[in-house]
Amino acid sequence: MFKKAKQSRVFQDIVEQIQDAIINGKLEPGAKLPAERELKDMFNTSRGTLREALRVLEQKGLIEIKLGVSGGAIIKHMDAEPIVESLALLIRSGEVSLKHLSEFRIKIEGSLVEIAASRATKEDIKELEILFNKAKGYYEKDDWGNFLKTDEKMHMYIGTMTRNPVFQFVQKSIHDNIHQYYEEYLPMNKKRTLENLTDFEKIIKAMKINDSQTASATIIDHVKRFNDKMQEKIKLNTK
Repeated sequence: MFKKAKQSRVFQDIVEQIQDAIINGKLEPGAKLPAERELKDMFNTSRGTLREALRVLEQKGLIEIKLGVSGGAIIKHMDAEPIVESLALLIRSGEVSLKHLSEFRIKIEGSLVEIAASRATKEDIKELEILFNKAKGYYEKDDWGNFLKTDEKMHMYIGTMTRNPVFQFVQKSIHDNIHQYYEEYLPMNKKRTLENLTDFEKIIKAMKINDSQTASATIIDHVKRFNDKMQEKIKLNTK
């Protein structure tokens, strides 16, 4: 499966060969890479260089290194987790601001919801209504933490409804990380939570009649309103 690594760039070559084998389907999720000694001989490299390359592949989310007798380098199913984690770090560091996220969401999420509304099946809408009713239940119990988690799931499910993995990734990346801003600048209360529910109720109603324009306009207005509230709080905090 592998050939001797080019000695001028051994480390990069090992990473690229294993990465290509995973991407091309030669190594499927759940499969185990050959033992370290065998890989070392295949690539004609040192144990240190090989381990460094495997660590990079693990950081990329392509493999999982398990210890023990039955351990080894296991091929992972490729998903958005490493990029989501990178975005989370950028948000925490301040490199991606609330303004950046809001601007991105206004431009992208409106289009995303429009596509989801035009492609929504009865099963999709039913699933969204199940999540909506869960959120409503948490609202009635004043359980803001679980309300926000369910709100996050509703946004992510709209990404699923597009049938486009890129949009699904975008929704997961954003909504896995944005709620830290709610906690800091817009803690949930009865009034704000009801406003959130009302917006989603409008979106679901629009989706039921394939009114993609109304669904899109509602989510854009929703993002703008909640962003304006948080920006006002930021201004008060900096005075």
